[in-house]
Amino acid sequence: MSQRLIDHNSDLKRLRDEGYTIEIRGSFLVVHRVPYVSEDRTVQWGALVSPLHLSGEVVLRPDNHVIYFQGGQPCHKNGQPIHQIMHAVGRNALDQDLIVDRSFSNKPPEGYRDFYHKVTTYADIISGPAFSLDNNNTPKQFIAIKSGDEESVFHYVDTASSRAGIKALTRKLEHERIALIGLGGTGSYILDLVAKTPVKRIDLYDGDQFFSHNAFRAPGAASLEELNEQPHKVAYFADLYGKMRKGIVPHAYHITEEHEAELDGLDFAFLCMDAGETKRFILEALERRCVPYIDCGMGIEEVDGSLTGQIRTTASIPGFSSHIWEKNAISFADEDAGNEYSQNIQIADLNALNAVLAVIKWKKICGFYLDLERELHSIYPIDGNVIVNAYQVS
Repeated sequence: MSQRLIDHNSDLKRLRDEGYTIEIRGSFLVVHRVPYVSEDRTVQWGALVSPLHLSGEVVLRPDNHVIYFQGGQPCHKNGQPIHQIMHAVGRNALDQDLIVDRSFSNKPPEGYRDFYHKVTTYADIISGPAFSLDNNNTPKQFIAIKSGDEESVFHYVDTASSRAGIKALTRKLEHERIALIGLGGTGSYILDLVAKTPVKRIDLYDGDQFFSHNAFRAPGAASLEELNEQPHKVAYFADLYGKMRKGIVPHAYHITEEHEAELDGLDFAFLCMDAGETKRFILEALERRCVPYIDCGMGIEEVDGSLTGQIRTTASIPGFSSHIWEKNAISFADEDAGNEYSQNIQIADLNALNAVLAVIKWKKICGFYLDLERELHSIYPIDGNVIVNAYQVS
């Protein structure tokens, strides 16, 4: 991906061809070997770092005029700081092993035309004093650099994380393998959210086919032609999200005791399936393997011409699962025939909310979000519009 980006975009290619030592690291452009005069009037070498603005493999015009810098304060020949570009000082982790020390701000009236314009403008300002001392002090060093290509799960660079400044935090979600057991309304929305994280592999388990009623409570929009083919849910969603990423593995069957060995090696599991003894078996099997999991559920009924009920999100982490077995936080009884949800009422918004709450909890367990309550069980009653937490980790 890195070399393709450089070769297929004229501004990046021009930087490389003119001798700048550039590297694409994730969704950042790094320009190494930029000389500058330090406060003690010696020549040092730093690096400019800028988030890339991408659409697939097309580098767009920079949408931010600020640039980061690895190094000390650039100065004039006399050791006085170059004030015209000073912006902020402080070490900041932009990504894994990508630490910057400060940022600079210099905005042309019309903005930067492209990344060649942006990089050369800052490089000229920073390295000008060093070049005036010795014309060998130039960022055009023509140094070959090893490709920064990485084995990303995505078919295109994740610029959302870099734009938000949370690329390093997102690394906390780099599980090797997650299982999503049950791919109905809630499960499909969980997949939609988890697929956009750097999880290496997502195993999908569901033996059902994808019909019209599924399309009305799932993310995206299935075509009539796709529904006419009656694909298995796992095949439909693996194909849909396979456009964005690698590592989605469909299993067109329900997990039973004969499939228990497939739970070996999991880092996490989401369960979005009906109550019953099969769920009990799966949870027990996960706990024997010390695999943390989140179980989702909801109960909906009609009251006076309106739907009401509640959404449940229940988590288990190693050493903290007594609320499930002793407090009955999860029911294993077969669904009550009077439950309106079991009749497939189309309530995609509740499916999506159930999925969002589950994924937020997963990210808290991973340390991505701050977790003050550390609850393992929460209930959202629809008519009350509150979230009730219970069974906190002590």
